[in-house]
Amino acid sequence: MVGSALTTFLTGKGITVVRIVRESSRATNNDIVWNPSAGTLDASALEGLDSVIHLAGEPIAERWSETKKAAIRQSRVDGTSLLAKRLAELASPPRVLVSASAMGIYGDRGDEILTEESAPGRDFLASVVREWESAADSARTAGIRVAHPRFGIILSASGGALAKMLPPFKLGAGGKLGPGSQWWSWIAMQDVLSGIALLLENEELDGPINFVSPNPVRNAEFTDTLGHVLSRPTVASVPAFALRLLFGEMADATLLASQRVAPKRLEAAGFRFEYPVLEKALRVAVE
Repeated sequence: MVGSALTTFLTGKGITVVRIVRESSRATNNDIVWNPSAGTLDASALEGLDSVIHLAGEPIAERWSETKKAAIRQSRVDGTSLLAKRLAELASPPRVLVSASAMGIYGDRGDEILTEESAPGRDFLASVVREWESAADSARTAGIRVAHPRFGIILSASGGALAKMLPPFKLGAGGKLGPGSQWWSWIAMQDVLSGIALLLENEELDGPINFVSPNPVRNAEFTDTLGHVLSRPTVASVPAFALRLLFGEMADATLLASQRVAPKRLEAAGFRFEYPVLEKALRVAVE
């Protein structure tokens, strides 16, 4: 979802984008083929790149079996480790590696305001994200600047949480999840793209950077705002026990988790959000 939008965004700025794809049948022009499961990636194809952006990872929005959890961890940790090691081997390494991360590192934290200095949580997702970020250490050791955008809920009708919410909400069957009091930290797609561009340019930005709007909302407010944007009622609430029956551990770690995340480092770097207010961001996302 982000990669496709980012390719269009960067190309529009006159930047040449080379994709790294998993299947040779999908490769075109200068695409680089890799197989993170098999540990294969031609390092020579990476020579001369100015920047590398790594966004790959198994989707998490479904019930977690042990097999699914292993795939979530492996796709992030092993893939990042492979890419970082190959970049470290280059004669002409890139200036920067932007390696995706997530606000899931903080766990369920109630009303606590979470910045990049906040301690990580202790659940499954938090442990995965810690390993995911650490997997880029070989690139750091080689002198490559590594930045980890810790993404919040990215608002896009083409994928992610919002895309799953839109069908029931458009039918008037949307509502708050569980108590509705849990904080949801979100970010507009356009601000994701502009934020990544900033990471490519700003030599002072490395390590974790929270990619969230400065105005998180509680789930109940998110629900009401989306209903207002779509002109639909939002009375079909889903109780927490039903979410747990449907999704198990995933429900508590994502849908019901309260994460009040602040974009401290982005704001300190002078980043200006184009869509800092939820209603405007949702209107742009669903139009």
